[in-house]
Amino acid sequence: MDPVTHDRAPEPLTEFAHRLTGRLRAFDRRHPLLWDLHFTAFWVTAALIDHLGGGWRNNAHQLDVPGWLLLTLSLGLSVPLLSRRTHPGAALAATLPFALVNAWTGAALQAALLQLVLVYHLALRRPLRNLWWATALVMTPVLVSVARHGEGTWDQQIGSQLMSVAVAALIGATVRTRRDHTEALEDRARRLESERDQQARLATAAERARIAREMHDIIGHNLSVITGLADGGRYAAAKSPERAAQALDAIATTSRQALTELRRLLDVLREEENEEAKEPADLTPQPGLTDLDQLLDGVRAAGLPVQLTVDGTPTLPPGRQLTVYRVVQEALTNTLKHAGPHTTAAIDLSYREKAAVTVTITDTGTAPPRSPDTRAAGRGLPGMRERTALYGGTLEAGPRPHPEQGWRVRLHLPEDIPQ
Repeated sequence: MDPVTHDRAPEPLTEFAHRLTGRLRAFDRRHPLLWDLHFTAFWVTAALIDHLGGGWRNNAHQLDVPGWLLLTLSLGLSVPLLSRRTHPGAALAATLPFALVNAWTGAALQAALLQLVLVYHLALRRPLRNLWWATALVMTPVLVSVARHGEGTWDQQIGSQLMSVAVAALIGATVRTRRDHTEALEDRARRLESERDQQARLATAAERARIAREMHDIIGHNLSVITGLADGGRYAAAKSPERAAQALDAIATTSRQALTELRRLLDVLREEENEEAKEPADLTPQPGLTDLDQLLDGVRAAGLPVQLTVDGTPTLPPGRQLTVYRVVQEALTNTLKHAGPHTTAAIDLSYREKAAVTVTITDTGTAPPRSPDTRAAGRGLPGMRERTALYGGTLEAGPRPHPEQGWRVRLHLPEDIPQ
């Protein structure tokens, strides 16, 4: 028994977090400056509180640093955060003079740690090779502080700062990798959705073309037969009422046959409605080679003598049988419509191994010669070529070579090679 899989519903808290995060990101994309101002204002305020509140004295090497210099250093180390997303490298370079003065004077303001935020954005938004000079830039004030004030060992001071830089860069690179992966997945999802829509449009167009071919074959052929029968019945009405009654009976039979085929096609198109109403669609098979005799009887009744010659044993699958049937039907319909009076037709069917088949339909029409383009003005000849192309076959249609008159249609379907 096949295992049944169920889609797991997301947790409410997780769904809420995703939704909230998506809204915040969308707002940030629309108003990036607003978020940058708030972020920068927060850290500027924190730096000023550290200066004005005297918290900087807890870590300072020298306590006699002038207040104006402390204010300048606090602003110089925090205000560049405003351009951390657009120009992280330039912002980091702008903090270097203030970081050097901070280390030289021994103020040791905590605002110097904001350089790690710029390292994070550098790893997030710029090529990773920029981290080499960024690391050297951040480490320079540490070296100055250790050389001038000498508190702590070199390995402690430098190792601690290097670890901080590495952690900030690693976080930035990790977020960048996840972001790129997410963008790649979203792009792939968009492309798959676009391809799905395109495939749906192509399938719809192909289905419309198939339906148009079927409608043309059904309506065009049967109406041509009915027209021929009606013309014959009109001429026979005055001289032979019995022949006229036979023509009317044939018209009724042909009309019922056309209605049956149309109803079957429409039932398939209304499959969804039939499912809701629990009414099964008519699944009568499409015409095949066994229906050729009935087709020829209807054509003969319409006044076109047809001779059928068969060579070989038919072993065609249903799809190929339908193609042969429709090509014969369309060729005879064109003969009824265009060939003129006193025309005869002949059909040569040649079956070969592996479902190969060749069909030649000729007539002796006496109507004025027509170019292939003239007869292809409708949907008949294009429809035949489309059916033939499905099986890699060839279709030739045109006047018979001189001195013969009339029209010839030749269909060839090659061997059916299993895939």
